[in-house]
Order: sequence, then structure tokens, then C-alpha cells
Amino acid sequence: MHEDHDDHNHGHDHHDHHHDNHYSDMQARVKALETLLTEKGLIDPAAIDVIVETYETKVGPRNGAHVVAKAWSDADFADWLRRDATAAIASLGYTGRQGEHMRAVFNTAKTHNLVVCTLCSCYPWSVLGLPPVWYKAPAYRSRAVIDPRGVLAEFGLVLPEGKKIRVWDSTAELRYLVIPERPAGTEGMDEEALAGLVSRDAMIGTSIAGSSKISAAGSPEALA
Repeated sequence: MHEDHDDHNHGHDHHDHHHDNHYSDMQARVKALETLLTEKGLIDPAAIDVIVETYETKVGPRNGAHVVAKAWSDADFADWLRRDATAAIASLGYTGRQGEHMRAVFNTAKTHNLVVCTLCSCYPWSVLGLPPVWYKAPAYRSRAVIDPRGVLAEFGLVLPEGKKIRVWDSTAELRYLVIPERPAGTEGMDEEALAGLVSRDAMIGTSIAGSSKISAAGSPEALA
């Protein structure tokens, strides 16, 4: 864990372009590669569809948002999450690839949590899905530790000077999930509605719940 940038306590032990422009450049490249591999009989499109559907609807930010929403609305679950995040998250059916050992860190009025992996890109796939490009970028991995407040400002999140920032360094042995502060005025909302307020970025710590400044796919160009 890094606390602001004053304390450095490293967490690692060792540590087809389409005519109607429907596709972006990257999507077109992926589509062209998929078509080529399919024509050569090297891949099965149906299998790819299953994998994509899994990461979009079963493994991804929706899972983490469910965890957060339950923590907001169920004090007993929140307490369990603090004591044993791995077990609490598994109780909702979210286990597996790179999510075997988890720790939940809770944002408060006095403290904001930010997650990074300084050596590589350790990331809890089972609750957050695929990591964003910027999470793996050297700029984010180094600057999140040295200047977390500045990095957050680039994401559009400007925190009060008096609020402490804790930076948690993910490892192959332990990954983190940020539980954002529950937005004000949401007392009457059910878990499903609450989950809709939680973005992937908020669960990494580069945004806050209910914020519309940074979308699930957004990031400052300097960190991409």
C-alpha cells in the first residue's frame, strides 16, 4: 500500500473497415483478423461469441457494481466484505481468473482509495472484467504512486486537499476492489438501481460513484 506519496510501502512480495463506418479502426482490424482466421478454419466464431458474451455480461464491471451495491444496502455484507472480501465476493458467484484473493477498500469522507499495479497489470478480472488500456500504461503505473492527486485530476476527479489518498499496489497474490462512497439522495434505491451508479473507474478509484465525467471506457490521453 502507498499512502499519498509520502509513505512508500510496496505491495509486491517479489514481486473490416465497413462501408457504413459502423466499425472504429480498431474494431475493423479485429473484424478483419477474425474473418481471416475463420476462413482458415483456425477459430470458431460461435466460440468467440461465447467468450465475448461472458466478459460483457458475466465477467465484468457489472459484477463489481453488484458487490458495491450490496455493500451499500446490506451492512452485514459490507462488514463481511471488510473482513474477508474473497469469501464475500465469492458468495455472489464471482470467482475465478485473477480474482482468487481479494481485498475491499472503502472510500470515506476522509479517505479516497486508488488501485494500481506498479510492476505489471494485476487486475481483478472476475469483478471488473478486462483491464482498461491506461491501467497497464507505464505512465499510470508510475505516476499513480508519485502523484496520485495529479493523476486523479487528469481523470476529472479533483479531491479536497484535506482528503487523504491511499494507493494500493495489486500483486499476483492480492487484488483490490474500491468500494466508492454511496451518493447522497440514493436512500430509496434498490440494489439494481444502485449498481447502475457504479462505474468500473469508480471501483479502481479514478472516479466516484454517480460521476458522469469519466465513462467506463474513458481515460486521459496522457495515461493511455
